[in-house]
Amino acid sequence: MPDDAGAVHGAPCWVSLMTHDLDAAMRFYQSALGWTYRPGFRDQEQGYQLALADGRPVAGLGMTAQTRTFAPAWTAYFQAQGVNEVAGRIQERGGTVAVGPLPFGTGRVLWAADRQDARFGVWEGDPVPGWRMRHRAGAPARLQLVTGDAFGAAMFYGGVFAWDTREPERVSVRFESDHVVLCVDGHHVADLWGGAVEEAPDPTVRPQWHVYFCVDDVDDVAARTEAAGGSVVQAPELSHFGRVAGLRDPEGSLFHVTSEHT
Repeated sequence: MPDDAGAVHGAPCWVSLMTHDLDAAMRFYQSALGWTYRPGFRDQEQGYQLALADGRPVAGLGMTAQTRTFAPAWTAYFQAQGVNEVAGRIQERGGTVAVGPLPFGTGRVLWAADRQDARFGVWEGDPVPGWRMRHRAGAPARLQLVTGDAFGAAMFYGGVFAWDTREPERVSVRFESDHVVLCVDGHHVADLWGGAVEEAPDPTVRPQWHVYFCVDDVDDVAARTEAAGGSVVQAPELSHFGRVAGLRDPEGSLFHVTSEHT
């Protein structure tokens, strides 16, 4: 993606893992994805780590108290030029603002859920200068929302972030036969698919945003995931986006890998 794509209102701008055991998570993702680390934003976020691929920030890792009901999980964040305005739009459209807006790192953030309880973050500011979704090993390649109603979800997020209206020359939404594609500057950055069941006992089929990381060898990463104590929930297979696999880290956080390099 172009280097300025992450600054677009409503575009994906960051991914972050909250875990109960930060040291163990860092060791796992170093083994599985080859990440290295450096300390995160500021003193008030002590313990927050930036994951690096080839020396460039690709994701954040932070720790949540084990006593909280918040389960370890990956969160996708979207850019906002006015987080208070976006908070109001979320609530107006039937979503939930769970935490925030509040200062964090280099800006202000909130954590929310859409009408089907798929969770996401909103970030006002530039989380990490130089971060962009890129198709290179170790970096996030794209996001995928699996939900009960892809077209209804597109209307929700389109209204919240003014997709197709605020910066139509840069952001576009394409409705296809069974899913929705979000593009920024002509690059596919996210898609929305149906099929999730909100009350499903299996959390892998509930509405949620999935993060796909680009890797050189999907099968090798799946094997390294298991060797490092994680698990394979979707065996490596061919897809429209190259070879893909669904994986879990030792605490159960779901993530995906893809061989897509376009």
